[in-house]
Amino acid sequence: MSEKELNAYRLTSMEEPTDEMLSAIMKEAAAEASSSTAKALSDYFKEISTMLQKKVALL
Repeated sequence: MSEKELNAYRLTSMEEPTDEMLSAIMKEAAAEASSSTAKALSDYFKEISTMLQKKVALL
């Protein structure tokens, strides 16, 4: 299945997705979730590190 076909598909009650479409949609969703989670964790730990450095500087 091409990227164009996958992007053209819309979940509606009139048309059921094929197993191939569902698999591609789920893989894309999982990749996006993993990416956003990794970014959020990175940002979180950077913020914690910055806060710790500021706290240590005050001591």
